[in-house]
Amino acid sequence: MKPLWQALAWTSGVLGAAITGAAVGAVARTRVTAQRDADDLPEEPLGRLRPDRQSTVAADDGVPLVVQEVDPAGGGEPELTVVLVHGFALDSRCWHFQRRDLPGCTDPRVRVVLYDQRSHGRSGHSSKRGSTIEQLGRDLDAVLRAVAPEGPVALVGHSMGGMTIMALAEQRPELFRDRVRAVALIGTAAHSVAAAGLPRAWLSRVNPVPRGLALLSSLQPDLVERTRRVGDGITWRLIRSLSFGDRAISPAVVDLMAEMIGATTVEVVTDFLETISLHDRKTALAALRTCEVLVLSGDADRVTPFSPHAEALAAELPDATLVRVEGAGHPVMLERPELVTEQLTALLRRAVGR
Repeated sequence: MKPLWQALAWTSGVLGAAITGAAVGAVARTRVTAQRDADDLPEEPLGRLRPDRQSTVAADDGVPLVVQEVDPAGGGEPELTVVLVHGFALDSRCWHFQRRDLPGCTDPRVRVVLYDQRSHGRSGHSSKRGSTIEQLGRDLDAVLRAVAPEGPVALVGHSMGGMTIMALAEQRPELFRDRVRAVALIGTAAHSVAAAGLPRAWLSRVNPVPRGLALLSSLQPDLVERTRRVGDGITWRLIRSLSFGDRAISPAVVDLMAEMIGATTVEVVTDFLETISLHDRKTALAALRTCEVLVLSGDADRVTPFSPHAEALAAELPDATLVRVEGAGHPVMLERPELVTEQLTALLRRAVGR
């Protein structure tokens, strides 16, 4: 039986890796001492920043979404509300550096809103029926209506968060004409997610493993979660190698990724597989043409490769600013935080000036 258990643990890890650029598994608790000593972020409170306000917003199907707000650091009224939307198998902590730095902007002065998507982080668990990108778009709409009901808005989405923004654009194009001033699409795709990169094999309809895991996790969720821990020893290294382009990435950042991914059950992963594989919102991009748009991706992204995905987005949005981050992987906002924050700040300035 042991080889079977090991295979299941490995498979559940690699399944997550195929979609998120990391492995779905518990955090490896044994680390090489030299790696910890080399950490360049010893004092950074990664994922532990406190908001000015926290609330719970009910989605239209009743799922509770945990929302946080951070006011401008210098006080005063914000010129713009920036909403950060995280990707699949992560949570709002992936925006740690942008959450830390954007409220300090003075040109323009911004308020930052973050929330955990359904079935992620501290938000409520969704049924499989509600685990769709269409529903995520409606969730974002509910968050905006609750905490940013008026005034100009900028939407920033990573990976599935970018898809969420596209779904909202498909559902409410008038919102982008009237209120959304800027959109940043980071490490994401408008369609054909399974056409390139790691998801290609795992989202294939001829691959029986994801469907088998989905069935097993629905029948025996505790068994799946226990056996995934057999792969503990490989998880940290998988996260580092599959998520990040730079092998010298801070171990503390890898730890944060592992914590977020480890909190995402295999059931949640498999619940979202179909909607990710079917995602196609090229036509929804037309609603973004009234906004300032940033398309940013790492050229070492194995999940949504720069070519074709970022290039395809830029082709559909010819007035967008396209940024290729050399050597960066999928969670580029954690791997190159200064560059990403600089590009977002420039986007917000253009939006306010416009």
